[in-house]
Amino acid sequence: MAEAIDEYFLQQVRSIGLSGSVVAEPQRLIRYFDAQLASRHLDFAARWLQSAGFGYYTIGSSGHEANAAVGAATEVTDPALLHYRSGGFYAARAQQRSDSTPIRNVLASLVASTRDPISGGRHKVFGHVDLGIVPQTSTIGSQVPRAVGLAFALGRAKALRHRTPWPEDAIVVCSFGDASANHSTTVGALNSAAYCAHQSVPMPILFVCEDNGIGISTRSPRGWIAQSLSRFPSIEYVRADGDDPVALMRTIDAAVATVRHRRRPVVLHLETVRLMGHAGSDAELAYRSSTDIVGDYARDPLLASARVLIGAGVLSAADVEARYRAMRETVMGEAEATVDSLRSGASSRLATADAVMAPLTERRPIAVAATETGLRGAPSEQRLTLAAMINRTLTDIMTARPDVLVFGEDVAVKGGVYGVTKGLRKKFGAARVFDTLLDEQTVLGTALGAALAGFVPIPEIQYLAYLHNAEDQLRGEAASLKFFSDAQFTNGMVVRVAGLAYQRGFGGHFHNDNAVAVLRDIPGIVVAVPSSAAEAAGLLRTSVALAVEEGRVCVFLEPIALYHRVDLHDGDGALRCVDDSEAPFGTVGLHGDGGDLAIVTFGNGVVMSRRATSTLRGRGIAVTVVDLRWIVPLPAEDLLHRLAHFDRVLVADETRHDGGVGEGVVTVLVEGGYDGAIGRVTSKNSFVPLGGAADLVLLSEDEIVSAAVEMVETG
Repeated sequence: MAEAIDEYFLQQVRSIGLSGSVVAEPQRLIRYFDAQLASRHLDFAARWLQSAGFGYYTIGSSGHEANAAVGAATEVTDPALLHYRSGGFYAARAQQRSDSTPIRNVLASLVASTRDPISGGRHKVFGHVDLGIVPQTSTIGSQVPRAVGLAFALGRAKALRHRTPWPEDAIVVCSFGDASANHSTTVGALNSAAYCAHQSVPMPILFVCEDNGIGISTRSPRGWIAQSLSRFPSIEYVRADGDDPVALMRTIDAAVATVRHRRRPVVLHLETVRLMGHAGSDAELAYRSSTDIVGDYARDPLLASARVLIGAGVLSAADVEARYRAMRETVMGEAEATVDSLRSGASSRLATADAVMAPLTERRPIAVAATETGLRGAPSEQRLTLAAMINRTLTDIMTARPDVLVFGEDVAVKGGVYGVTKGLRKKFGAARVFDTLLDEQTVLGTALGAALAGFVPIPEIQYLAYLHNAEDQLRGEAASLKFFSDAQFTNGMVVRVAGLAYQRGFGGHFHNDNAVAVLRDIPGIVVAVPSSAAEAAGLLRTSVALAVEEGRVCVFLEPIALYHRVDLHDGDGALRCVDDSEAPFGTVGLHGDGGDLAIVTFGNGVVMSRRATSTLRGRGIAVTVVDLRWIVPLPAEDLLHRLAHFDRVLVADETRHDGGVGEGVVTVLVEGGYDGAIGRVTSKNSFVPLGGAADLVLLSEDEIVSAAVEMVETG
């Protein structure tokens, strides 16, 4: 398929003559040019594959090929998280390994072939374990917090003498576009890097802003990116032009040296140009004039490399053209072979739902159980509250595993808003228990990066409502990594979140929040909710074991209203418990042995339902309370087994009527063939107001009693 930029390049090359300039490293420049050529012809091939009905992705790197200089200047042992136009980088880094086949790899990715060595046919991504490239999808800066977290973790690993998958002098490379530089995720991450560097915390990261001046159709204001990127304190700003390869390489070499040897962040503002539109489907003429489009051809980085090579006499114009055409033949030959292999069945695409989901559904129950056992501390008969039990369990876990880090806002010196992490910093030191700045994206990004460095992060989000500021770090980054890397990269972690409602006289909706729907819709994630100290230790240990052995992203949702509650009924102290429980993944907990009705619930609902059973018992109704414990995924198999002998099930759900956990429970019952009566009581579809008004919209104990009585008395 002929492209205008293709014809323009060949015409211009033929007119280039000797300039008398001198190139210090001619072979390096030739390798750089070859990487650029590979990237450009892969863009052409992507469009050909789509036109032939075999390709699915045409967002290319044309005009951005100057990023090959970054790939060449860094090592395969420097972890890289790349912008989707970093094709030149990928090709240049692959040159460092003689066994690498970058053209074949990218083509397999373009056609969603299972031969794609990174995603296994799940997405077109730049990624490869042997090249140190962590896969990202269509990023809008969401990878930048993880990159900052990884750079931080590399420094922290050295202080703790923790062995990471990366060498001690490794640096992190993170590229993003100029439009993404405005995204709050990117700005927050850059701010976090500056915050650390300001305090002389090691932060070995090279940020690369590939600035082509336009985000799909929206122009970046002239001078804005330079001004915005250069304003971060303690981050060195350097600028380079993609159409000046010699100066570009010199600038990048210096930037890499600064990051590697001084362990400080540098932002490289790489001025590029976007050629052939945003993607193959982009009607560029709808928002740009033909004069502007053609005018950018003169800034083609391939043409800039050709001018230097020919001008210095390293290659002749004929040599450059021959090299260009040879790369076209190589890439198109591989593209045709890729199509032939699909047609013949020699290669394939994912053909079943099970195959697609395999990275998300892989289980290692024996290993999980063994790891959970290894996290147990010395037996104790001390009866503890929920908050105290979580604290003691964290202590046991951190004692058993020196690779565990606990961090968040106020968790260290203060010991958490509710005292849950009190004393951990003193026991394990400031390198393992530390406060972050007040930014949830940074908290989760630190966890994402720390996991890539081989740590087991246990970050805290101070309130459930605050998670919503950063939930895409769980959905788009954490949970998707195993999926898009075919389980070659994982970022197991346990995110502790204080949440749910029923805090008397405090907070309003930012501190009393029952919105968990967003967590229920993330494939592969695990969410556990303790209802008392009795099962909290088992749930937390199992969550950590899932993170370690299965690379799971776990959320440990802690009901704030139950943290320090002692009594089930006045003065009985029933909610103080010893740690004698087990909570295997996918199993429910039981309270009572009544057969008239089963109440299925979780969190605060367990306490309310257990109290309700006393009232119901006085009316001659025997009730068993079933504690879900695991709300994502729901423990469907065990739940159906436990409910098989009940004629009536009442679902008591403290979350909202629409989108709440109860909807999923009812679905499990119906689809699982439960043939008894099903009832449901929930909180209202409302935010949680301040003070006593909260009681008007939250599920109450009286509502549970009334619903239970009605179900039993109406048969």
